[in-house]
Amino acid sequence: MTRPAGPANVIRPEGPWTHRDVAANGARFHIAEAGDGPLVLLLHGFPQYWWTWRHQLTALADAGFRAVAMDLRGVGGSDRTPRGYDPANLALDVTGVIRSLGEPDAALVGHDLGGYLAWTAAVMRPKLIRRLAVSSMPHPRRWRAAMLGDVRQTAAGSYIWGFQRPWVPERQLTANGGELVGKLVRDWAGPRLSEQPDVDEAVANYQQAMCVPSTAHCSVEPYRWLVRSMARPDGFQFNRRMKRPVRTPTLQLHGSLDPVLRTRSSAGSGQYVEAPYRWRLFDGLGHWPHEEDPAAFSSELIGWLKDPEPDR
Repeated sequence: MTRPAGPANVIRPEGPWTHRDVAANGARFHIAEAGDGPLVLLLHGFPQYWWTWRHQLTALADAGFRAVAMDLRGVGGSDRTPRGYDPANLALDVTGVIRSLGEPDAALVGHDLGGYLAWTAAVMRPKLIRRLAVSSMPHPRRWRAAMLGDVRQTAAGSYIWGFQRPWVPERQLTANGGELVGKLVRDWAGPRLSEQPDVDEAVANYQQAMCVPSTAHCSVEPYRWLVRSMARPDGFQFNRRMKRPVRTPTLQLHGSLDPVLRTRSSAGSGQYVEAPYRWRLFDGLGHWPHEEDPAAFSSELIGWLKDPEPDR
């Protein structure tokens, strides 16, 4: 197990939040937190780290929530372990952090890979998840079916197939100071990302964070498992486990211009939810709605979290 030695001003920058490490599921995880109130735990996706939630951390804190953004295993300021990158174990990381924070439950908000883990955690540990909000990621069974049965989604997710090669993806992600990371963030976004005043700083941070030793390898390992397990017993077992319905009030958010996870792929996820379910499509936004229009995203999320009747 290794600890990151990345630049502190990138991984743990000063701001209206505090940084600390918590132990969970056999590893230590870096978190940034702000505010007091009911816990809202934020999970980032690829190729990012907790910084992607900087706008929502402050918005949620101002709205009366305890907002916590964690770095997933192997990313940012969290431990780089030699194994443990299958979704079931990563979901146990998430629920373990909830317990370590001393809370009985949490509203779980996940984007991209973080969304995949949020769906998984809601199925595996339903008593710990008070509400579920997922952005830019279909339900795991819907994701699998779309990747295997929808030619357009298979093509849109071509980067995941490319991750199956040994060593090459890691070298590509860290070459030229993480240049590919910046290209992916900009290419997967809608036109409004460029309007955000801090977009250049954010992209530079993601590039630097990916170049922290072992981060690139740990970042692609979950995707290797997702593909390679499709024909293995552990993959079949996980897919069967995910047949259990989600019985947590769920909000699903998606950008209409998302080029890597098609709207059609995500929109079918409601069939796996046996609880109040709400679908919100952001017109003109791409894969990063929480960064492309943070005010609209935060408003939608906070309004839903405070709504006593989430099925409306």
